[in-house]
Amino acid sequence: MRKLMTGLAALLLSLAAFAQGSIPILDRVPGHRVQFHYTYSLSKDGAPMKQVTEGEVTVEDNAFLLTGLGLEVRSDGQTRWSIDREAEEVLIEKVDKDDLVTNPALFIQSYKDNLDKIRVNGSSSDGLDVTLVLDGETSARFVLKDIRFLSRQGKSDFTLDVKSLSKSYVITDLR
Repeated sequence: MRKLMTGLAALLLSLAAFAQGSIPILDRVPGHRVQFHYTYSLSKDGAPMKQVTEGEVTVEDNAFLLTGLGLEVRSDGQTRWSIDREAEEVLIEKVDKDDLVTNPALFIQSYKDNLDKIRVNGSSSDGLDVTLVLDGETSARFVLKDIRFLSRQGKSDFTLDVKSLSKSYVITDLR
């Protein structure tokens, strides 16, 4: 779960950094709901690690919906719901406003401090390929495809009504 959240935070950092730069597709990020397909992979000392994660992301301001690795992660910017529908488990956490790894909004706000860690491998009218250096030995590659800019719709899609789940779900509320 933490690896997925680290990846998401890095992915959103990449989006925010390029939105402030000269890549036309991402100049439109502010003020929109953005949806895209992603592929995320890690490398250590230049050698790829075996796990590749794929999924879909929807982002609007500090809220997001992420699917990947069989998980669905929703956040309205204050609360994060991590849902494993196969295992019928939900983890509810308060978004830590000081944790760069699990708080994409904070990560986006601090992107200027990390521009030296981002490399653009390629971009197109609806996609982006970037590498983010996480430390001296480890890097994360993100390939974003089918980037779509939609009108803002509010945060209701980024929350979870746990009362709508069946009684068989195990709900752990850590707020």
